[in-house]
Amino acid sequence: MKRFILVTGRSTAQGKMKEKGKQTKEYIESVTICEFDPQDLENLGVKPGENIKISTAHGSVILKASESKQAPHEGIIFIPYGAWANLLTGSETDGSGMPSYKGIPSEVKPALDQEISELPNL
Repeated sequence: MKRFILVTGRSTAQGKMKEKGKQTKEYIESVTICEFDPQDLENLGVKPGENIKISTAHGSVILKASESKQAPHEGIIFIPYGAWANLLTGSETDGSGMPSYKGIPSEVKPALDQEISELPNL
């Protein structure tokens, strides 16, 4: 298991697929990924497309590893906004009305034998 800083946010793919509907296969595939610096993937022993488990103080989720095209950013992972990312961010707003979606301490490990949860099971 390795430690990372999690950042969530909008992605171009997620935005495009959102227009087709959040129940579509394309949308779900666009938000069930976690982007890694290529060196971090290598250090984890994970290849793009393999499943990983991400855990934070708020919960854990299985996602598909993806190689970031915006490297280098070792130690920082990115997940597009969506129901899966919400499991990791928590709901505390510290009085701002908006939860923190960036800078979340997380732990990641390979999860080759586990499946990504389907939306109704989240």
